[in-house]
Amino acid sequence: MRKLLFVAFLGAALGGCVLPPAVPVTDSKNTLTTGQVQLTLQKDVTTQDQVLETFGSPNLVTLNSEGEEVWTYQRNATVSNSTSSSVYGTVILFGGSTRTSGLEQSSRTMTLIIKFKMINGLKRVSGFSSRSSSF
Repeated sequence: MRKLLFVAFLGAALGGCVLPPAVPVTDSKNTLTTGQVQLTLQKDVTTQDQVLETFGSPNLVTLNSEGEEVWTYQRNATVSNSTSSSVYGTVILFGGSTRTSGLEQSSRTMTLIIKFKMINGLKRVSGFSSRSSSF
């Protein structure tokens, strides 16, 4: 009987140890990735409408010195992971409680620049470059 009572108290005490899963927090509009750029954009093939459908509206539209239309995309994302754990017990078993928690946050920025020129009556990608950074 004493062993059963001890096991029950021990189970209740250890049940207080909780580690929730890390949950990344991201903005669903920030889907611009290096892989997606390389899979989508093909020089002299991909049309302006296809770019618009895949990446959405650009942040900036300009003309370069050659008269080509240039679209610039910039996306920022912040990923947060938080963890916490707590242990508690009764006065009989432990006589106290402790709690720890942590927060880890990182940021990612990606810039994509796409140039378009008229080919066969459609504006098509004539060149592109991208840069990403994480910190």
